[in-house]
Amino acid sequence: MPRHTIGLNTALEEAPDGKNHLASYRCTRGAHRGDSYFYTENSIQAIHSARHNPKFAFIEFDVQYSSDDRAVVVHDTTLRRVFREKGNVGESTLEELRQLSRNQISTYEEVMELAEGKPLNIEIKSQGDAEEDERLVDFIVADVRERKIEKRVLISSISKEAVRYVKDHYPEMASGQIFFFKASTYLPFDFLTEGLYRQIQESKADYLMLHTTNRHNIEDLLRLKPKDKTIVFWSFDDTLYVVHKNFSDRLWGDSRLKTFFNWLRYKTRWRHSKG
Repeated sequence: MPRHTIGLNTALEEAPDGKNHLASYRCTRGAHRGDSYFYTENSIQAIHSARHNPKFAFIEFDVQYSSDDRAVVVHDTTLRRVFREKGNVGESTLEELRQLSRNQISTYEEVMELAEGKPLNIEIKSQGDAEEDERLVDFIVADVRERKIEKRVLISSISKEAVRYVKDHYPEMASGQIFFFKASTYLPFDFLTEGLYRQIQESKADYLMLHTTNRHNIEDLLRLKPKDKTIVFWSFDDTLYVVHKNFSDRLWGDSRLKTFFNWLRYKTRWRHSKG
């Protein structure tokens, strides 16, 4: 199997005992903020490494605006955690961000030149300004259209309004809504899990992007999952996991034929390993 293909039980290493059957579900592994284990997250080096690392089938990175309206690739709103510097991204110019980060913060355009070639998950780092989020979505979609890679790009956000904007104005684009802790994480009630899926029905998101804490509810998440929605797990390490429960669960950009072939190859390998 490709290095980026693993079983769900391996992806969720802390899954409760007695759930080894989760191995029957295939997962596709992607690079969270680039190859962020070895390099500064979202940096040129992290993106370049992820592009050429067979461990990752796709690359995720974060985009927001600097004070001089440049789309920059950085996760946090401040520079404190990663760069140990004072300052806010939205209140600093591109040049200031380069200096404070020791050239570890790059523009969207610079990152795209290195990342293009694998499917991409571009996250809109919403600051609660709907107009700014929409402007950033418009900018990204215009760029990926010019590059002719629309089908290989997923736009995600924690903002349901930003996700809804993507689907309302660019229905051909794949979209994902991001969640952290939810009540359904700890309370095993169907109505809570169903409510979670209703939220992404309302935002029209294609992908439900959950922090791995939600693995505690994995059985209900799989059982109640609508066929037109796909689960993605993420954590604060270097990896995301696309969970393939049925044939509709495709890595964006993959054809139905490729998805079927990958499913068949994985199932054959899994059954062989059990035997």
